[in-house]
Amino acid sequence: MTSIAAPAGAQDYPVKPITLIVPWPAGGATDISMRAIAEVAGKHIGQPIVVDNKAGGGGTVGPATMAATAKPDGYTIAQIPITVFRLPLMQKTTWDAQKDFTYIVHLTGYTFGVTSNADSPHKSWADVVTYAKQNPGKVTYATPGAGTSLHIGMEQIAARAGIKLTHVPFKGGAETNAAVLGGHTTLQADSSGWKPLVEAGKLRLLMIWTAQRSKNYPDTPTLQELGYPLVLDSPFGVAGPKGMDPKIVAKLHDAFKKAIDDPAVQDTLAKYDMVVNYKSTEEYRKHVGETIEAERKIITDLGLARTN
Repeated sequence: MTSIAAPAGAQDYPVKPITLIVPWPAGGATDISMRAIAEVAGKHIGQPIVVDNKAGGGGTVGPATMAATAKPDGYTIAQIPITVFRLPLMQKTTWDAQKDFTYIVHLTGYTFGVTSNADSPHKSWADVVTYAKQNPGKVTYATPGAGTSLHIGMEQIAARAGIKLTHVPFKGGAETNAAVLGGHTTLQADSSGWKPLVEAGKLRLLMIWTAQRSKNYPDTPTLQELGYPLVLDSPFGVAGPKGMDPKIVAKLHDAFKKAIDDPAVQDTLAKYDMVVNYKSTEEYRKHVGETIEAERKIITDLGLARTN
């Protein structure tokens, strides 16, 4: 088996691992799902794909580092959270989402939810709203970072509910779990890394942000059922640095597509309420532009757009 970037006919070209940057801490829903996808994709491409966790910046540090330093040879790729598109609309960044990445394949999305400590007096979202109206700014919520879909989503919800919440950013799910468990924040807004704690009865799931109720949490209402016309699942894919050879992109695309079609991978995704959301390379590129424009309106409406 030749390596992904081997010259034509170079059958003895050394096979080396591909690095997949996951811009979140190890052990969270994204990390676990991406490791499952990477393992199967590596088998299809004939090269191991090794996960490198580079957390920070609401999921942007890893992709930004790749864009700035990685060669476009296919050996360094990254999971691309929607924050990569959104943060440049909010502040100056070192990257341009449309120019500095080679988009490869779109994979899946999240089930987001809001939890409270099981011992909390907030037993429903209505309880939170009532308390927040009486105590503006005293309800705190943990997310995996400023500018993430959890942060923006909570601000959208708060605006529609007519309440003021206080955001407390962290680096990932392990930290947001600890924050709400330890009573450091009132709430946690995050992807389904909270699932084991909800199932253990340590956290209470107040709402989810998907279009329909989850089979895993049939008693938990959706945002729409609570009166908020929103569906927020922050779908994501994989990209490399700009300038990648289309042939390498095609090899990577095909391997990741086969991975998300694999029943074992789909079982892993289902454990975290993640649904396959495939887009081809060309569809993904188009999706990036559409997402940026949609996010521009949301950020502007919330008063969070950068001013210079």
